[in-house]
Amino acid sequence: MNKINLTSYHPIVDIQDNVVFANNGNIVVCFKGVLPEIYSLSEKDFEDMHGAWFQAVKSLPTGCMVHKQDVYLKQKYTSSQLPNTTFLEKATHEHFKGREFMEHRSYLFFILTKNNALNNSKFVNPFRSVSKSILREMDETANSFIGSVSDSVSFINNSRKIEFIPLEAKEIHNLTNNYFNGFNEGFDTDILLDKSNANIGEHYFDALAVNSELCFGESVQTSKTNERFTSDDFVFHQGFIDGIGLTLNENHIVNQIIYLDDKQKWRKQLDKKVEELNKSSNFGSQNKVVLQKIQHILDQINADDHARVIRGHLNIIYWSREARELDRIASRIKTEFKEIDITPYYPRGEERKNYILNSYCCFASNFSNEDLYVTDLKHALCLLINNSNYKSDSTGIIFNDREHNIPVLKDVWDEKKKRIKARNFAIFAPTGEGKSFLANNILRQYFESGVRLVIIDLGGSYTKFAKLYPEQYTVLRYESGKNLGINPFYISDVNDLNPERLEDLSVFLFELFASDLKVTKAQAVSVKKILRYYYKEVGIQHSLNSFYEFIETNQSDLLERLKIHPDYFNITNFLHIMSEYVGDGLYSFLFEVSEDQTYKIEDKRLIVFELDEVKDNKEILSVMLKLIKSAIQRTIWKNRAEKGIILFDEFAKQLKFDNVLESVEFYYQAIRKQNGAIGIILQSINQLPNNSTSASILENTQVIYSLNNEKGYDELQKRLNLSSHDLNQLKSIKNNLTGPRKYTEMFIKIGKESNIFRLEVPKKVFAAYLTDGSENDAIMAIYKKHNCMKKAINEYIKTEYSS
Repeated sequence: MNKINLTSYHPIVDIQDNVVFANNGNIVVCFKGVLPEIYSLSEKDFEDMHGAWFQAVKSLPTGCMVHKQDVYLKQKYTSSQLPNTTFLEKATHEHFKGREFMEHRSYLFFILTKNNALNNSKFVNPFRSVSKSILREMDETANSFIGSVSDSVSFINNSRKIEFIPLEAKEIHNLTNNYFNGFNEGFDTDILLDKSNANIGEHYFDALAVNSELCFGESVQTSKTNERFTSDDFVFHQGFIDGIGLTLNENHIVNQIIYLDDKQKWRKQLDKKVEELNKSSNFGSQNKVVLQKIQHILDQINADDHARVIRGHLNIIYWSREARELDRIASRIKTEFKEIDITPYYPRGEERKNYILNSYCCFASNFSNEDLYVTDLKHALCLLINNSNYKSDSTGIIFNDREHNIPVLKDVWDEKKKRIKARNFAIFAPTGEGKSFLANNILRQYFESGVRLVIIDLGGSYTKFAKLYPEQYTVLRYESGKNLGINPFYISDVNDLNPERLEDLSVFLFELFASDLKVTKAQAVSVKKILRYYYKEVGIQHSLNSFYEFIETNQSDLLERLKIHPDYFNITNFLHIMSEYVGDGLYSFLFEVSEDQTYKIEDKRLIVFELDEVKDNKEILSVMLKLIKSAIQRTIWKNRAEKGIILFDEFAKQLKFDNVLESVEFYYQAIRKQNGAIGIILQSINQLPNNSTSASILENTQVIYSLNNEKGYDELQKRLNLSSHDLNQLKSIKNNLTGPRKYTEMFIKIGKESNIFRLEVPKKVFAAYLTDGSENDAIMAIYKKHNCMKKAINEYIKTEYSS
């Protein structure tokens, strides 16, 4: 039968949940796999997964089959997952639409054959024997088998690296139709398989297989060196047969079938083979090679009490629209096999036809002894593919994967706290590696998804991106000798003075006049009492000046009136220290404001505090941070349901001073009560002093971004307790700043998960993120002319890229 019409010979009789009753009497339990991201696994991870597979499979009943099927399909990226509303979102959506990538679907099937038989004499054409359906009843054997499968899958899922989810009936039907329709889209077709060609619709098919012990070289392992990323000072690992997986970049299916046989039967079979070969080994060198290989397998089985003898089969079915392309694909697959010392078998004619038909899950029991190698289960499990494409979260920040440069959404907010307990983040990168560019990318997407941003900036890196949202941003810039317009004491009415507000104000005061002292509970209570009394007695124009005058005027009996012991509040000390900030004091200009200006930021969603001019003055910077904090608490943090991010850019310049670090740590403590996150940007982790305050900040920072650093990553690894694979990932970072697809690579760690991502952006987005240089100057010059950042970017791109 060379022409097969699926509707006439459908292989499925019935489906109950994820259990298929096939027309040949087989029962198949079906799952789809969620595998770890490619490049995210270390050598130990591969070993651990191999161990989990072994524990899960070894206890399955004799006569069971395990069929893992990995389907790789060339697809075009649709951009449907990307937002498409704003100026920059539309540019990104358009830029990636239609980009080619490999889609990977991973399936796992457990098969109970009719009569538990696994000994076909030669290929069976599954469609030749079908006359009428055989409906197998759900008997005790079937129920027991399904229970064993459930235990096995639970064990794999508990390894936390891989997850297998039951397939739904609709998905099983889709897989069946796609398989026998040759993965043609848009039409149904017949299967035409003859001796010269195997074609289904517009696709020509071929196959290569590992079907005998003789195909294997010296040994197999759980992983091998990834030559693409490994260099002199580190080794990057990949799964043993990953070369014929995702990175092959061709339409293909990898099938691995394991027959769990009676251990004694196949051990005897191997003994018999050895005996025969011993008699004939003098008749040729090939026999000696075969004898050595089989003896080696036997020795391994006999040496290991836990060995489970299996028969196995591995094949790759591949296809193309052009028949002449098949030779090129075969050559690539053979090259990959050569790398791991495996010599594949090339089936032709009738054999190829049967390989293609019987690699469908319901028919996998049709392979004969001649198509199966005999080995130990541990050996066979090295031939599993255990990773897949980068995983996109349902929502998040857009980065790009390392394999195809297609967008990947990473949920670095983690609303339900599945991966991280604190969503604070840190960006590490030396000058010139693009940390402000990366920060712009992260913050812009957060902002457009409804998160409120406060940026404390010492470098002027965000004004351009802010100008894209003219109604929604404000920039508060510190100028020498002037105030920021923030009055922490201002209240619009008496109801503003709740316990939280009094707490905030008392903390603010202590930071100003007792920043180097540990504040006791008694002192804190005293200040709050004085503040309440002040607001009760003074009805208007509240300010630091007014508060100072109030204490000065009432100093003789204030403590007595409020029943405060002089040890708990030293009035003389307070008046002396605070005199610098009031009247004609050195820093009085910082507080010379009666009307509070923070209402200006109340309705803004993007607030930039530019403190460039203040970066070298410890005292002013420290006070500025305290004032900003008070403004944030009264406006942005008023609504706890609203998401908010505070970013400290050029953080190292702020960290030159001790009290600044303490001030920032306060933000980290306070943010826990809010629906928010804090970000810091540093050139090197060494810019954070090695003390308990820094340790607390790092402990509460669970999203890490690192760009390329030629000086290395040893300190980063040490201070952040990164794994050796994290370090290998960091060392493998390579940027590509030439050609049509420019990108930078970065290491991202979210909780315990890490990988290398790329950042590739369209021209409009690139223009929006530029922070310096002649291109930035050109865009800003056009902006001054139009006073519209969108127009400026569009005009710049038009002139720049058309010339």
